Amino acid sequence: MELSIIVPTYNEAPNVAELVRRVTAETAGIDAEIIFVDDSTDATPDVVREVAASAALPVRLIHRERRTGGLGGAVMAGLAAAEADACLVMDGDLQHPPEEIGAIHDRFLRGDVDVVVASRYAGDGTSAGLADRTRVLVSKTATALTRAMFPIRLRGVSDPMTGFFLIDRRAVDAEALRPRGFKILLEVLARQNLRVAEVPFDFAGRHAGESKASMRQGMHFLTQLTALRFGKMSLFAVIGGLGAIVNVAIVWALTQLGVNYIVAAIVASELTIVGNFLLQERFVFQDMKGEASGVWSRFVKSFTFNNTELLIRIPIVALMVSGGHISAVIATAITLFVAFIVRFVFHSLVVYAPRRAGAASRGRLLVDELDAQAMSPGEL
Repeated sequence: MELSIIVPTYNEAPNVAELVRRVTAETAGIDAEIIFVDDSTDATPDVVREVAASAALPVRLIHRERRTGGLGGAVMAGLAAAEADACLVMDGDLQHPPEEIGAIHDRFLRGDVDVVVASRYAGDGTSAGLADRTRVLVSKTATALTRAMFPIRLRGVSDPMTGFFLIDRRAVDAEALRPRGFKILLEVLARQNLRVAEVPFDFAGRHAGESKASMRQGMHFLTQLTALRFGKMSLFAVIGGLGAIVNVAIVWALTQLGVNYIVAAIVASELTIVGNFLLQERFVFQDMKGEASGVWSRFVKSFTFNNTELLIRIPIVALMVSGGHISAVIATAITLFVAFIVRFVFHSLVVYAPRRAGAASRGRLLVDELDAQAMSPGEL
């Protein structure tokens, strides 16, 4: 097999037949296959099976009941199942024109690159298929932000956000990836040193169906970008910082309403502890929840630890101020920094510890996981 074409789909039933027809025409003379990795809730799997029965080239379906890792996870599943080492990834909505497959494959066959990126912003490529000027502005802003945050790894890559690319899967270290969003190419390029070439293409309008872009996807992207650039510990710190701001705001609001400041401080602390836990679940440790204990168990561990830490930290601050003659601000800053490190370690090693680690290797696995999560920037 020369080429495996991986098409992650989510409710793209109206586009399947046309996609297969155009891919078949473009890959004449190439020993190719199409792999649909489907997360749909509509009739897309049935349509794929129906089209596959009469297709002129092999069409395979992987229908995932659990959409682990989102679109990025779907692409990784396709790479694992592919017959060919040359794997071309494209969307199922025909905004990535199949007529460009030949040019992308030809560029790869020169043998001097690991990835060929189909770019909207290189040469005479265009992003005309974006719905409106707002989408164009958002796309270009996100691309500029991404390239600014990874100036070395993305040097010479004009469109790291594209979902249309060909990659030599032998060059991909799957163990180093943490697919959690829809920008899998960014994940690959940010975590690994790969040789990249670009081919311009015209981003087309959707053939049928509705765009999956949303505010939620935008938040996923920002989370993914932050985790890639700075690692899990930075996301943990950002959430902790937001919690501190909210804590102060709650204390101010309650005291303005006449609530005793001690009561206000307790209420604010408990609310921010709960809020921080929910945000950490959603944005920091999302990829670790599947192997950890249940959500209520995680909450009890986190809630108990944070309250215990609070009860221990306050007397230490008082002792540093009264016995060590350190200013309250400096004492608070020192204890907050130490508490941040301890909280991160506790959550990584205890709250989100894998349930099924063997007794003999459990400690080693947990330490390795902590190291990987805390020190995993996309660029060193």
